[in-house]
Amino acid sequence: MLNFITWNPDPEIFQIGSFAIRWYGLLFASAFIVGYFIMQRIFKHENLPANLLDKLTTYAIIATIIGARLGHCLFYDLEYYMSHPFEIILIWKGGLASHGAAIGLLLALYLFAKKYKKPYIWILDRITIVVALAGCFIRLGNLMNSEIFGKPTTLPWGFIYTRYDNIPRHPTQIYEALSYFLIFIFLYVYYWKKKGNPKPGFMFGIFLILVFSLRFLIEFLKEPQVAFETDMVLNMGQLLSIPFIILGLIIILWPQRKKHLFIKF
Repeated sequence: MLNFITWNPDPEIFQIGSFAIRWYGLLFASAFIVGYFIMQRIFKHENLPANLLDKLTTYAIIATIIGARLGHCLFYDLEYYMSHPFEIILIWKGGLASHGAAIGLLLALYLFAKKYKKPYIWILDRITIVVALAGCFIRLGNLMNSEIFGKPTTLPWGFIYTRYDNIPRHPTQIYEALSYFLIFIFLYVYYWKKKGNPKPGFMFGIFLILVFSLRFLIEFLKEPQVAFETDMVLNMGQLLSIPFIILGLIIILWPQRKKHLFIKF
């Protein structure tokens, strides 16, 4: 008899009246806090002012939240939010999309680079380190919420999400979290191995290829997130990953074009 893992944690750490602290929110916030300290070390190594990092962090937080929320509303439930537009701002009710966060962050960092006269590719190369780690934290948050899980499995590490059913399933949140953590380790080690002077565009390109290729593959093991994905050959997460993979390949394989795209405004 296989001994599967029964999973039924309380998503809330504690509650006082109507106010509750949830594991997802704590992990989401922790991603920014840990990322800040990592970027602080990078900025210190490159003799950059701390106030510039504070401004970069502000851009990143706002862009991530807005982009993730709009991404969910537009990509996964457009019909509903067109009929209930006010609910778009109700972030605490759930519904964030990582692809939307990626698009929002790319746009915000472009504006940051233009305003503070920093090469766009320089910012992208360094921010990927902490974004990879943030992806790990967020997927662990999904695990604590017993959401975004996989299809049924007979593997011994299958999780039984009792809040959903009693069938052992792939713990796809753990698959993704581990993948993102390994990508973070690789990028972090590579940055310091190059003594803070990596080849422009390499880290960002590799990040896009690895993160979204792994996301594309792991999606095959996931249950559909929304009803319209049920009959799709490739789900929405996979379709949205393809452009990011292609962009990563372009950045890695076409260095001269990369220079014009990202360094000059």
